[in-house]
Amino acid sequence: MTVPVIRLLMDQYPQLHVTMVSTEFVRPLFTNIPRVQFYAADLKGKHKGVPGLFKLSRELSKQFPFDGIADLHNVLRTKILKTFFLFSGKPVATIDKGRAEKKELTRQQNKKLRPLKSNFQRYADVFSKLGFPIELKKEGGVSKISIHPAVKELKSQYQLVGIAPFALHREKTYPAEKMQEVIRLLSKENNVKICLFGGKNEAAVLEDWCAGMPNVMSVAGKMSFEEELHWIAGLDVMVSMDSANMHLASLFGVPVVSIWGGTHPYLGFYGWGQDPANAVQIELDCRPSSVFGNKNCHNDLACMKGISPLLVTERIISQLKKRTV
Repeated sequence: MTVPVIRLLMDQYPQLHVTMVSTEFVRPLFTNIPRVQFYAADLKGKHKGVPGLFKLSRELSKQFPFDGIADLHNVLRTKILKTFFLFSGKPVATIDKGRAEKKELTRQQNKKLRPLKSNFQRYADVFSKLGFPIELKKEGGVSKISIHPAVKELKSQYQLVGIAPFALHREKTYPAEKMQEVIRLLSKENNVKICLFGGKNEAAVLEDWCAGMPNVMSVAGKMSFEEELHWIAGLDVMVSMDSANMHLASLFGVPVVSIWGGTHPYLGFYGWGQDPANAVQIELDCRPSSVFGNKNCHNDLACMKGISPLLVTERIISQLKKRTV
């Protein structure tokens, strides 16, 4: 979710140079942003623990004569890292995660259900504290990358629907049998090709889901993260949970039909520029039950079980029709 904000920051402040520090895996997300250099933190190796973070701080100070520090994470690791920069005299700004507001939204009793500030705005606020206010313009935050050649070939014959059926937590995952029914219903549509996304550990399951349906294919575990981005950029619609794939598709302006259970768009983690009408959810007094979907459900996953596959399918088809207008 930092990517659109940093893209807009660099567009609106052409004199600015940014060093993005994160894990190597996410490097491809920042390679096409002008004047952004990426520095990989080896958090399982040489930058592990407090001594490793001290080493990281020394490396950064030596290689990049920075004028300010933006902490977009505000976790123990970044707090420790920031302490090593205290004597540099450089300004430091830290994200306000709004934890108290989120607690009011997720508690079971006396819940205060209202939309909170988006995380995009929270990131923008950090840069504003450093003297760089950002106008969050939808189109300016969209990344432009080439479409994978295989996707170009498929698009000459089909509309492409990506489906990412898994999430990290059970409370954020649409039941497998219901998602399989969505795939079955959608596979009846003419000129639609369904591409299933997932990790290597989910590849065998998704291959089984493709059985007997020639217009359904799985790309799980078959390409690098960077290649996967070029696939996602060419989709007509992405279907996902409240998960990383929602955000990855949003980066490229791909409409996302997202399915929400224990979490809620009001918490501020909706995809960049996505139409709120594309969030498939049912309203229950217990929702949202947690910020990240990592707490046990108090209502037997009624929030997910109550969403019909037909509703999800109709929302997908509606989006496909808009793409043909």
